[in-house]
Amino acid sequence: MTLSRRAFLATSAAAVTTFSIVRPAFAATYKLASNLQASHPMLVRLQEAADNIKADTNGAVDIRVFPNSQLGGDLEVLSQLRAGAIQFYPLAGAQLSNLVPVASLNGVGFAFDDIGQVWKAMDGDVGALVRNALTDSGLFVYDNMFDNGFRQITTGSKPIEKPTDLSGVHIRVPPSPLSTSLFKAFGAAPQSINFGEVYTALQTKLVDAQENPLPLIDTSKFYEVQKYVSMTSHMWDGFWVLGNRAFVQKLPKDVQEVIARRFREAALAEREDIVKLNASIVEKLKAAGMTFVTPDRQAFRTALAATPFYSDWKQKFGDKAWSTLEQYTGKLG
Repeated sequence: MTLSRRAFLATSAAAVTTFSIVRPAFAATYKLASNLQASHPMLVRLQEAADNIKADTNGAVDIRVFPNSQLGGDLEVLSQLRAGAIQFYPLAGAQLSNLVPVASLNGVGFAFDDIGQVWKAMDGDVGALVRNALTDSGLFVYDNMFDNGFRQITTGSKPIEKPTDLSGVHIRVPPSPLSTSLFKAFGAAPQSINFGEVYTALQTKLVDAQENPLPLIDTSKFYEVQKYVSMTSHMWDGFWVLGNRAFVQKLPKDVQEVIARRFREAALAEREDIVKLNASIVEKLKAAGMTFVTPDRQAFRTALAATPFYSDWKQKFGDKAWSTLEQYTGKLG
């Protein structure tokens, strides 16, 4: 039964719902966890959304943002979300693929040429396909992705200028089979390490390289422990804002609409923030001591097509998902 707004406001601290092994209560404060620094544009916009949601609901929905993996690593917090211990969690498709494999479809290596092509796919049929799969897994997913950006490779000892430069390189990748297989196809030695531990792994030389979008390279201060940035734009990923489905569905309809509207506004604003940030961040990282190289992306795409990478992932994702992706990217492989 859906609570009326009056009942929700009157009993927000006492009403309960059942999901998985936890019985989360409607309380004055709800949790939104993230693995990103508080200064990242996504968290800045989500904090703004949380403030607006609190005002719009007269304080009934007070969302507290926990940045920088304060509540645990990606897979641990995803488990907390599904259990109801937290209420909201923005998570990248790469990490979500451990639960829902097709969530990493947008991350196929060298699939997209530019961000305009990305948004046509993710606001279109590719995004709809992924959202449906996430919903079927028991999650609540909001419609619009936040931009995490095209991923670039940073290294400490040598730049990556051509495909063979990756051979034998120990590189951190997120806990994602797609990321791991991409770098294995180039002969690298990928290691899955939680994002909150990447700086230390680079500092202690556990790995010599990592790959992330420019804003994360900046906000995570990887320039302190890395020398080169290779602008490969080898994968694109974004963040889906997830909710504990039982919790969200128990909220009054008008409250659900407020949250959805504010998260949508935040996502669209953050996309513009990332475009502006990327335009300025190269010079900032250069000033911090990083050297930029611009490899020939077509050489990497050609080298990748000569491996089983595309055919393997077409089989894993299935013909329907693959053809949906190719509607926007053209033929892959």
